[in-house]
Amino acid sequence: KSCDRFALEKSRNMNNRPSSDNEALIEAAIKKRSGRKKGPLSTPGKITNALEDDNRPMENNASNEGFEYLDHTADIQLHSWGENMEKCLEQLIKCMFGYMTDLDFVEVDQEMSSSVGKNIAAQGHDWQSLIYSFLDEWLFIFHDTGFIAKEVEIISIDRNMLRITSNGKGERIDLEKHTQGTEVKAITYSNMQISETEDRCDIWVIVDI
Repeated sequence: KSCDRFALEKSRNMNNRPSSDNEALIEAAIKKRSGRKKGPLSTPGKITNALEDDNRPMENNASNEGFEYLDHTADIQLHSWGENMEKCLEQLIKCMFGYMTDLDFVEVDQEMSSSVGKNIAAQGHDWQSLIYSFLDEWLFIFHDTGFIAKEVEIISIDRNMLRITSNGKGERIDLEKHTQGTEVKAITYSNMQISETEDRCDIWVIVDI
């Protein structure tokens, strides 16, 4: 499958999501999306070196961070990399949004970024569920508000509680202004892989389109 852009559905809820500066609101949002109650989580599992497990060669990328799209039957596989987990996750969100529209045409709406893209939090019971929840939270924001983040910053990663907090900057998608890509409908666990070494992190995630 090529990365050709297709028309996005226009029927979306375009109401801004309220700001979530308050920690209680963040916790409530996590519980609403994940269905998990706040409390002790299981011991974090070890991040496997996927490159060693399946003998996949490490890409000799010119940049130390970035993303790409890989063919996968009827779906698409997102691959992001960076010098550490934080940079890799930032690229992963950009990778997802970049499949839906060309991020070069997305500008930063400061007001909407502050109200919709601030303190986006996700939590999991292991690393795969954490990454799934992180992508799913940003995808939910897109489906709920039409917000596309062209810039993403990881504020914190709690490796003990398996929790990510992030900010994003961008604007609401406008098909008269932005290029038309393929809508990501859902995140999947299928063949999800995480590889982390001292100087590089890679993540592969298949999404439903």
